[in-house]
Amino acid sequence: MLMRETPVFIDGPVGQLEALYLDLDEAKGIALICHPNPVQGGTMLNKVISTLQRTARDAGLITLRFNYRGVGASAGSSDMGEGEVDDAQAAAKWLRDKHPDLPMTLFGFSFGGFVAATLGGRLEAEGETLKHLFMVAPAVMRITSLDALPQKGALTIIQPDTDEVVEPQLVYDWSDKLPRPHELLKVAECGHFFHGKLTDLKDLILPRLSN
Repeated sequence: MLMRETPVFIDGPVGQLEALYLDLDEAKGIALICHPNPVQGGTMLNKVISTLQRTARDAGLITLRFNYRGVGASAGSSDMGEGEVDDAQAAAKWLRDKHPDLPMTLFGFSFGGFVAATLGGRLEAEGETLKHLFMVAPAVMRITSLDALPQKGALTIIQPDTDEVVEPQLVYDWSDKLPRPHELLKVAECGHFFHGKLTDLKDLILPRLSN
C-alpha cells in the first residue's frame, strides 16, 4: 500500500503554515517533526526530517511535518527562537485536535531539537503527557533552562560523533547535566546530516517506537 502525505495549511500565530500530513488507519500514535535551522536552508523536506517521517510512519504513527514561519509557503519571517516554537505549538494543536486520544511523539533535528524540546515542555505544562521525545543532533546551546524540557515520557538524544555543526562534546556535557531520565545514543563516524548513515538513524529509532 502506497502511503502519501497530504499537503495541508495550518493556522499559525503569524499566518498559514505549510505542512505535510499522513493519516493512517488503526494508528498507534501521532508524531510531530520539527526541521533544522530555517535561515540556513532547513525545511520540512530535509533528508533527515524525511527519514524521521518515514520511520514514524513505518512504526504506525500518523505524522505531521511543517515549515516554520518564513520557510517555503509559510507566512511571516524567521524568528530563530520562540516564534518557531509558537509555530510548532500551533501544529501540535492541529494534530491533537484531529486525534484527541492518540499518544504524541515529538521529533526534532538540529535547531528542531531545540524547538521540539521546548514545545514538549509547553505541552506538558498544558496537561499533555508525551510518549517520547527524540532530539537528533540537537542545538542544545539554544536551550537556556533544563526546566523548559518535558519531565515525563521517554527522552532519546541521538548525537553523531563527528558532527561538524553541533559540537558533540557540548551535547554529551548537556546530557550529563540533565537531571531527568534519558538515553544518549552516539553514532560513530557520522556527521551532522547523517550522510551515508540515514539507515543507521532509522535502525536506532524504529525499535524505540515499537515498544
